[in-house]
Amino acid sequence: MTVNYKFKTEPYAHQVTALDLSIDRNAYAFFAEMGAGKSKMLIDTISNLYLRGEIDFALIIAPKGVYRNWTNKEIPDHFPEDVPHRVIRWVATPNKSQQAELRSINKKFDGLTIFVMNVEAFSTIKGKAAGEWLAKNLGPRGLIGIDESTTIKNHKAKRTKSLVQLARGFRYKRIMTGSPITKEPMDIYAQAAFLGPRLLGYDSYYAFQGRYAITQRRTMGAHSFQQVVGYQNLDELTQKIDTFSYRVLKEDCLDLPDKTFTVRYVTLTKEQRQMYEKLRQDGFLMLNEGDMVSTPQIITLMLRLQQVISGHLMTDDGELLTFPSGRIEALKEVVAETSGKIIVFARFRHSIKQIKEALEAEYGEGSAVTYFGDTTVEARELAVKNFQDPAAKTRFFITNKTGAYGITLTEASTMVFYESDFSLEVRLQAQDRLHRIGQKNPVTYIDLIAEGTIDEKIVENLRNKIDMGAKVLGEKAREWLTLKPKT
Repeated sequence: MTVNYKFKTEPYAHQVTALDLSIDRNAYAFFAEMGAGKSKMLIDTISNLYLRGEIDFALIIAPKGVYRNWTNKEIPDHFPEDVPHRVIRWVATPNKSQQAELRSINKKFDGLTIFVMNVEAFSTIKGKAAGEWLAKNLGPRGLIGIDESTTIKNHKAKRTKSLVQLARGFRYKRIMTGSPITKEPMDIYAQAAFLGPRLLGYDSYYAFQGRYAITQRRTMGAHSFQQVVGYQNLDELTQKIDTFSYRVLKEDCLDLPDKTFTVRYVTLTKEQRQMYEKLRQDGFLMLNEGDMVSTPQIITLMLRLQQVISGHLMTDDGELLTFPSGRIEALKEVVAETSGKIIVFARFRHSIKQIKEALEAEYGEGSAVTYFGDTTVEARELAVKNFQDPAAKTRFFITNKTGAYGITLTEASTMVFYESDFSLEVRLQAQDRLHRIGQKNPVTYIDLIAEGTIDEKIVENLRNKIDMGAKVLGEKAREWLTLKPKT
């Protein structure tokens, strides 16, 4: 570590260890569970390398739902104030001010430049070209880091190929994720290839697969292929991974706070934005009627806006309309970054069913249980029993306010608020399902938020312990309706 380096926020012991182990390495991986502070590990790495005179540029890449967090929270919160730096955020279709910010990359700056991009951009011609320019012109004195590196686990994906290629132009490389292997050991290959061409000893995926996977030839019609049916030499693979990574579990971090709160941003689809805008305008018309507006009308409006944000809408006639939505994908990204069991809190019946279907499709039948109005008493008891059993395959507990009271779910240390209830009591009770006697680990709460929508206000009020009863909703309705979803 750099002598006399001044941390902006006091590091935890494992964060100091991560920095000490990695600072002299050109390529390294932080495999830190969500809530263990891996963002700060990368920020302190970047600022240390700058103070050493090693770099003057850093390219940070993260999923769409995360990369705004870097510019809005992580860098402002943790980057040392005495290190001169500027932050530029990539926008695919920038407005005038954003264009000016992007073009400023060409202007000489006496300090460290941090450029933040979303990983999805590297699947596009425009994003790939921007990355290649940055690698060629700034990479030799730069660091490239990927937050949530499982987003490049598919070695065949366009973005993976683009990023593995352009990473070769950077002096330093870092990846970060909670769990680098989400479904199978083969997941690690592309992530390691980003760090270096032969970090695992193979420059061919199929040679790597031949060493660590057991395959059988299958035939389907006129096509034949090798299907993975098992794995081998996994102890050897683990030892290789350990040579370039530092693994952190929350249960190992005794000095972490009891509770950590974070967010994952979700961008609304075109169809969601159109319906949200229609309801927003209908709301203004309703409010302009003055005294004729009733509290139930306002609550109904807020619920409908919240439904649209989640990708569906129940009409007055009882018809369920659905819209393309990125919310499920955002949840799946969180799950991929998190080890252990997870509680998912939703508000709407349709969401609960949709979540269960999506998670079981990804992680197998029986991996998810539900606990809400439609669940029988017997099924509820079994759901809690299986979730609390460390040996059971049940990993996800999906519930609403029904599961906010009277049950213990301490086998999980992570809770995702897919949707939030307006009630502060429900929120606090839900949080207490895992933060109670029997919980051995620090817990992490993650809110899914659509920027520029009532999502932001709901979570903001709940975080500030404001109960959003009818009176508050009535007073805030007009203010909340002025928000417009961000693209």
